[in-house]
Amino acid sequence: MTHQRKTATTAVHPAAAGAAGPEMKGAEIVIRALEREGVDMIFAYPGGASMELHQALLNSPIRVVLPRHEQGGAFAANGYARATGRVGVCMATSGPGATNLITGIADAYMDSVPLIAITGQVPQRFIGKNAFQETDIIGVTRPIVKHSYLVLNAADIPKVMAEAFYLAASGRPGPVVIDLPKDVQQARCAPDFPARIKLPTYRLRTEPSDAEVEAVREAIRACERPCVYAGGGIIAAGAHQELRKVAEAYNLPVTTTLLGLGAFPESHPLSLKWLGMHGAYYANCAANECDLLLCIGARFDDRVTGNVASFAEHATVVHVDIDPSEINKNKKADIGIVCDARQFLQKLLEHPVRKEYAAWHARIEAWKRDYPFSYNPDEESIQPQHVIETLYELTGGKALIVTGVGQHQMWAGQFYKFERPRQFLTSGGLGAMGFGLPAAIGAKLGCPDALVVCIDGDGSFQMNIQELGTVFAEEVGVKVVILNNQHLGMVAQWEDRFYGSRRGDTVLSNTRVDRPYPDFVQIAKGFFVPGREVNSRDELQPALEEMLAAEGAFVLDVHTGYQEHVLPMIPAGGSYRESILE
Repeated sequence: MTHQRKTATTAVHPAAAGAAGPEMKGAEIVIRALEREGVDMIFAYPGGASMELHQALLNSPIRVVLPRHEQGGAFAANGYARATGRVGVCMATSGPGATNLITGIADAYMDSVPLIAITGQVPQRFIGKNAFQETDIIGVTRPIVKHSYLVLNAADIPKVMAEAFYLAASGRPGPVVIDLPKDVQQARCAPDFPARIKLPTYRLRTEPSDAEVEAVREAIRACERPCVYAGGGIIAAGAHQELRKVAEAYNLPVTTTLLGLGAFPESHPLSLKWLGMHGAYYANCAANECDLLLCIGARFDDRVTGNVASFAEHATVVHVDIDPSEINKNKKADIGIVCDARQFLQKLLEHPVRKEYAAWHARIEAWKRDYPFSYNPDEESIQPQHVIETLYELTGGKALIVTGVGQHQMWAGQFYKFERPRQFLTSGGLGAMGFGLPAAIGAKLGCPDALVVCIDGDGSFQMNIQELGTVFAEEVGVKVVILNNQHLGMVAQWEDRFYGSRRGDTVLSNTRVDRPYPDFVQIAKGFFVPGREVNSRDELQPALEEMLAAEGAFVLDVHTGYQEHVLPMIPAGGSYRESILE
């Protein structure tokens, strides 16, 4: 294992050791291994090289969800994992089936989501010969997985499966690919399931030293303008309660990344909401003008820092992360600590250092007052920000929100307030359009009692619109709100701001028709999913109420203008001082 995310240890596998039992096919061993890992659902599209696995699933209690496209299956497994915290599992056949998983695998890699992708492969004798539907999926996915396995012996399956689940879920979570040639699936052997996982090159350092924690306390004692910058690692570590306790005990303002939304309750007086290119102006001011930046479970990505050289340039930087490769990768840390975020915060709580920071908190409150998330209300038109505000009010802030990628994604993060972890699911690092609907399906199946609302754009929704078939066939009660501006809105915004409003291929409407195109409600009805259009502001609230009252799935197509821009906005590569506020 050579990937930068791997570190290394010997772990005890949760399942008890099992003596070799009766012979069974390799495919059956795979399914028994999934059962031993507690897998209750798999998103799987069949084909010639994975048919043995589907046959074996017929004798299993694992629920098989058939997506309408393998990318939809990978995103659904991704949404399931993000919503539940468990490992998501998807499966496809060889060749195009496997390559169609790639975007979902890359998305899980970028956002540190635990995912197992099982792919069928042509029989071993055909590997490397350009056989029908052969693709070197191990080679293709190597840069975007935590680890991968090409299994050449059925007897290795129990060990491979156990290792794959441990790797996917431990340390910094991520995707693992398991490629299974068809002859290995068909071979028979007596499986021997391991009780322990021995990975001598994978050593996880989870506990910070007392000296490291004390160094952070000393930095806090010395500072006058502290700021906590918390990322998705807080959610992955289950450390949100500890984060709140530390913030309160030390009196520290907290901002999160987009993927960290919900890690700190946004109603809390110490909350700065989220920072970055389209984050709160006051969060960006606090992070950049602090004299101590305490980064926990985040990676200083470019959408947060802008010009990294000028980001928090006068601050002492503390960086805490489970992945040693992240320390000093993007931003030099004055104190770098490799450990589990929860264990670090628990140690900080042992001897809290509280200061009032009166002047600093007063400055932050002034920024909050003067530069909130806002827009200019227009009583004549339907504004996307107003749609999300109304949705928030009608759901009491309780919904689990899943988004596609684009302007609607940013507005959802800005105008819906998040109080708990795993309440906001989005494609962050990869920014993959088409994520919304299938990820919402996975989230709803993983959390059947939750109100799951997919906020999507007309461009992003069309990328995996076929998953409405999965919604109907699997009876998935997900609600979809399409903010339909007939444009690729974020691209059009960049054209307006930086290219003199010269339009490339960003207009999605068809000028040969006299109404918005396509007719999403008619398409939804074709999949036997009810829907409704909203064309005026006074229709909005009744339509949202109808959607929320519907027993099952519902598609709400809300027609908005395309002139709205997501603000604030820090130009790419710029600094917070260059923020566009109007």
